[in-house]
Amino acid sequence: MTVLHSAPRWSSNEGVKEVLSAALGAMLVKADEEHGEILLTVARDSVEDALRVLRDEHEYQQLMDIAGVDYPQRAERFDVCYCLLSVTKNHRVIVKVATDEATPVPTVTTLWPNAGWYEREVYDMFGVLFSGNPDLRRILTDYGFQGHPFRKDFPLTGYVELRYSEEDKRVVYEPVQLAQDLRQFDFMSPWEGADYVLPGDEKAVTPPPAPAPVATAPETKGSASVDKPKTTDSKADTGAGEKANDAAAKPSDGNDSAVNAPDAPKSTEDRPAKNDGEGA
Repeated sequence: MTVLHSAPRWSSNEGVKEVLSAALGAMLVKADEEHGEILLTVARDSVEDALRVLRDEHEYQQLMDIAGVDYPQRAERFDVCYCLLSVTKNHRVIVKVATDEATPVPTVTTLWPNAGWYEREVYDMFGVLFSGNPDLRRILTDYGFQGHPFRKDFPLTGYVELRYSEEDKRVVYEPVQLAQDLRQFDFMSPWEGADYVLPGDEKAVTPPPAPAPVATAPETKGSASVDKPKTTDSKADTGAGEKANDAAAKPSDGNDSAVNAPDAPKSTEDRPAKNDGEGA
C-alpha cells in the first residue's frame, strides 16, 4: 500500500534564511548558509524564545539533537547547536548559541521534553551548564568522573583509570600509569611522516653500499679464470689417452644412430575396422 505524505521529497533553502531572519528579529545575531544548511546564531538569553518561534510559527516541530563544539581560543569557547526538523516541509535548520564554562544556557525542556537528555550529554562531555534543567547530571561518564572528555584541553589518557579489585570486591579508581609515553604525532598526514628521525627509527638507517670489486691480476698458468677459452689444438691438450684420441679422430658415417633403432609402428589407417556386433 502506497503511503502519501504532504511533505515534499526535497526542500530548497531558497528564501528560507531571509524569512527566518525577519521572524527572529533582534534575537538573531547572525544568519549563514554553509554546506547546504541554514545556520542561525541567536543571543544566548533568547534561545528559548527563538526556538519557540521556529517551532510554533515556522513548523520546525522536532528537536533532533543538541550538540556541543569547543573553540578553546575564544572567550566564549563553546557553541551549543540545536538541530531542528520540519516534518511538514522536510527541511532542517541549525540554531547556535555561544557560552563559556561559567555562564549557563537557558534550558529548552519547556519546549521539548527530550531536550533534558541532550542537555545532560552536552553538560557531561563539555561542561556547559543549562539553567532550568530539572535533572542536570552526568549521563555518559561514571560517578565521580573528573573533567569533561570532549574539551580540546582534556588529555587523551584521562586522569584516572579503573579496574576491578579482587581484594576489595569492587571497582577502584587509580591514577593513570602508562607503560610508555603516549606518542603524539605533530604532522598532518600519517602517510607523509615527520621531517625528523623518530625515536627508534635510527636503527633502520640504510647500510652503506658494498665496495667496488678490486681489479684482478693478469691470468697465470693454473688460474681458474675463463676470460680466455681453452682449446685442444693438440692431443696433449685433451687429457685423454692415445686410444681415445685415435677413436675420436675417425670420421663418422652418419648411420650409427640407426643401427639398433626399432621399426616404426604401422599406421592405424591400415587396420581393419571392427564389426559393431563383435565381442557382444
